[in-house]
Amino acid sequence: MRIDRPAEGECAPYFEKYIAAAATSIEAGGHHDIVALLKAQPAAWHALLDAAPPSRAQYAYAPGKWTLAESIVHVSDTERVFAYRLMRIARGDRTPLPGFEQDEWVPESRANRRSLADVLAELDAVRAATVALVASLDEAAALQVGTASGREVSARALVWMIAGHQAHHLELTRTHYLAR
Repeated sequence: MRIDRPAEGECAPYFEKYIAAAATSIEAGGHHDIVALLKAQPAAWHALLDAAPPSRAQYAYAPGKWTLAESIVHVSDTERVFAYRLMRIARGDRTPLPGFEQDEWVPESRANRRSLADVLAELDAVRAATVALVASLDEAAALQVGTASGREVSARALVWMIAGHQAHHLELTRTHYLAR
């Protein structure tokens, strides 16, 4: 099923940047829709990082910034949260869903004790689960609306936010973690 780009207002304004990043990635990568982008992004991570030296996992591009491993685990964690919200909302659950504090989660992830290959394998597994969830959606499910972090959000906006968040971090990885 094709999942059209959400209309403005289907998510909090902060997340519009991720929807825009997904749209840009679809156009730039020659993907025909958001599902194709979701399926292609793991290969993009591997193209960037499979040849990176193991020490790159603990590299932070500036003082106070996350290491590459922390950044990748953050992407996995955020995708899990967004996918959980997607499942609940697509299934018609109207229970307001809480926010999460990414900056508190990162140190607790202990990502710096893990190899780059390990955090990438986790990211692959998370994405495979997300793709399976998205494949289960029909049009009615994609249009469901719920509340997360105190704001209304549609299921289809969450699909686009997942892809866009990853697109954002892929670009950060290219420009900040691997540029030196």
